[in-house]
Amino acid sequence: MANLNKVMLIGNVTRDPEIKYTPKGSAVTDLGIAVNRVFTPDGGEKREETTFVDVTLWGRQAEIAGEYCKKGRSIYIEGRLQLDSWEDKASGQKRSKLRVVGENFQLLGPRPGGGSGGGGGDEEYSERPPRREQPGASSGSGGGYNPGRSTAQQPPLEDDDIPF
Repeated sequence: MANLNKVMLIGNVTRDPEIKYTPKGSAVTDLGIAVNRVFTPDGGEKREETTFVDVTLWGRQAEIAGEYCKKGRSIYIEGRLQLDSWEDKASGQKRSKLRVVGENFQLLGPRPGGGSGGGGGDEEYSERPPRREQPGASSGSGGGYNPGRSTAQQPPLEDDDIPF
């Protein structure tokens, strides 16, 4: 029999992630996301429901999320479902929780508050870091990365320019 365990979610980060490290040095972070659903029941008036989902990221994905994910940021996550089970120490009851183990994620939309680089609140997130000046080029020569130029004039993106 075929099996499939795949989850794709788009939502908003509910809290700033906190990176932790296992004793062997692997990075891990838990983030919460809120996924909204708008629907119209038989009564005819629109309703909205929010589902809160816990997501765990490991390794380099956890480190990137810890650096760039902030509360309120829109995010797309791909992953798989995992059921955690334990016995509650206080009551002795069996407990369980369904969570998403994230395998990939992508930040969406503008940075809340315009980011740390100044500018307006509608600044788009860019995966391209500023380009370093070439030796012998003056700072006014236009050799560096300039986000104000049109995309047709910008230098081509190279694999080494992408931080993740």
